[in-house]
Amino acid sequence: MPGFMFLGGVFMDKKAIIFIDANNWYHNLKYYFKPSSVDICKFGDIVSKKYELDILEIRWYTSVPDIEDNKLKYIQHMSFLSNLQKQKIKVITRKLQKLSTKELKKKRKEMVESWDLCEVCKPIVDEAFLDIADNQKKEKGIDVWIAVDMVKEAIQENVDCCVLISGDADFVPAFNLIKEIGKDVLSVSVPRGYSNELRQKFPYLVLKKEELNKCLKDYRK
Repeated sequence: MPGFMFLGGVFMDKKAIIFIDANNWYHNLKYYFKPSSVDICKFGDIVSKKYELDILEIRWYTSVPDIEDNKLKYIQHMSFLSNLQKQKIKVITRKLQKLSTKELKKKRKEMVESWDLCEVCKPIVDEAFLDIADNQKKEKGIDVWIAVDMVKEAIQENVDCCVLISGDADFVPAFNLIKEIGKDVLSVSVPRGYSNELRQKFPYLVLKKEELNKCLKDYRK
C-alpha cells in the first residue's frame, strides 16, 4: 500500500488491518514515552514482521476535544491527526460528549440501529455496548466503532486477522465473535493497563520499552 513500508508484506502471509484505540494507547504509553514521539508506521512494521502479516491499513480511532474548552489543545490535536493522515493512516474521529445514563443508552441504541447489522452481529453488539452502569461519563463511542468495524471486516472476508492496539477488556466480546467467524485476532499493548482477560483468551503482544524505543521517530539502528 502506498505510503507504508511494512516488512511483513514481504512474507505475503495473512491480510490484516491494525485498529488503534488512540485513547487507550495514549494513556498507557505516556508512562514510557511521549506518545507523539512514536512513529506509528514503524510500530506497524514491528507487528507486521513479527507475525508475517500483510498490513492492508492502519486505522486510528480517536475523540476530538471541543475547541471551546481549549483552543490550543484542539489545534495541536488536529495537527497531530493531520500528520497521521499524511502517512496514509486512516483517522476515524468522534466528538467528546457528556451524557446522562438515559441519554447515553438512547444515543448508543440509535447509533447501533443505524448500522443495519446482520443477525450475527447485532446480538453481540447489543450485549456489549448497551449495558451502561455509570450515572454519567465521557462518551466517545470509540470502542463501539472499533468493535463493529473489526467484525464487519471479518464477516466480509476483507481480512484474515484483526490486530487491535488496546489493552481494554471491553473488546473481548468482539474478539469472541471474530474467532467464531473463523478469523484470527491479535491484541497489542504496553505492559501497563493491559487486560489479563485479553491476554488469557487471545494471542497477544506486550511491547516492552526496548521494542518501543525502536518505534521512536528519531530512532537509528
